[in-house]
Amino acid sequence: MTETAGTADVAGTAGTATVVELWYYPVKGCAGTAVGEAVLTPAGPAHDRSFMVVDEEGVFRSQRKDPRLATIRPEVTADGALLTLRAPGADAVTVEVDTTAPRRGVELFGVPYRGIDQGGTAAAWLSDVLGAPSRLVRVPPEHDRVTDGRTPGTSGWADSSALHLLSRSSLTLLNTKLAERGLPPLPMNRFRPNVVIDGWDDPHTEDRLRHLTIGDTELAYTKLAVRCAVTMVAQESGAKAGPEPLRTLATYRRAAAGGVVFGTKFSVLRPGKLSLGDELTVGEWGEPEG
Repeated sequence: MTETAGTADVAGTAGTATVVELWYYPVKGCAGTAVGEAVLTPAGPAHDRSFMVVDEEGVFRSQRKDPRLATIRPEVTADGALLTLRAPGADAVTVEVDTTAPRRGVELFGVPYRGIDQGGTAAAWLSDVLGAPSRLVRVPPEHDRVTDGRTPGTSGWADSSALHLLSRSSLTLLNTKLAERGLPPLPMNRFRPNVVIDGWDDPHTEDRLRHLTIGDTELAYTKLAVRCAVTMVAQESGAKAGPEPLRTLATYRRAAAGGVVFGTKFSVLRPGKLSLGDELTVGEWGEPEG
């Protein structure tokens, strides 16, 4: 992997970085919610990927095959008791969140889990919007998923770790390279981060974070974020927009183990509150993994 910032004296050259965007995604694969502050739980921001859309066999649906998921805008109440789903051309639907119904088998990346089906109203609405039989499941309270990486942790239905962090300088570099190809810039939402950081001049400084605190929280590095076809979906329209950004990322962010990487994943060592404007305090830097 090339074009990461120099490794010498990172602590002295990285500069002050602050949180400039906070996002959580109530339903895996659906639109995110921007907030001014978030409660960070061991599994990530409260309500992040607490729900998941599955097919008739219980296999999760993703924007990889169902890009229209991006147009569904979920809204969950602070106490998690009510979930509202909205989409263009469809009447909104609100369902009471069920945490006590019998568990059913679901599958995420080939791994079996148990989920709580949220009933026929949500299923009918999703099936109509997506044009395919679908059900909505919630993470059960006893969910004990263990995520991998350098610092194991847990998460709800996220692809892997509890928190995904990305810096504006990393996106700026990508958009510069896209411009060199005569292509338009991409928005941050193509990468669906939880935390967006500004203040670092060098792109991909986040690759070297190993231990840090933000607000009341303490985080530890798990892995680089390997990117997939979801980054090719325009999040506003749900339309697949072609080979970018994967084609351009492959020219300078290809990982030795395969795929391209952009952004960093973290486990939560200490839950707490995150807010816009919080500064990062880095306890440990490391060499970027490739």
